[in-house]
Amino acid sequence: MAQDTIRAIEDNIKEAENLPEAKKAELLKLLSTLEDEIAELSKSDAEHARSIAGFVELSAREATRRKPKPELLKLAIEGMEESVDGFEVSHPRLAHITNSICVMLSNIGI
Repeated sequence: MAQDTIRAIEDNIKEAENLPEAKKAELLKLLSTLEDEIAELSKSDAEHARSIAGFVELSAREATRRKPKPELLKLAIEGMEESVDGFEVSHPRLAHITNSICVMLSNIGI
């Protein structure tokens, strides 16, 4: 299920009209890595993996809207950051990738 969410995010990014191609490519690369990390987390904590994927989807959707709403984007990104809180030790790559996506989406929404 988390993989389906990642696929939906990828489709959303590919279709986003307000993103330059270079940013799309960078985000898609990060999502590919995130997909691997979420798959790994799913083996031990599927519910949390789905939660992280859901917050990433929400954040990407808000950042790629034609007219982004900064407050909604901020809330979505805060949720994404919280969703990986505590995984820095057990899944450091997951935390790093998610934080990179947070920064990138924050910058898009500005």
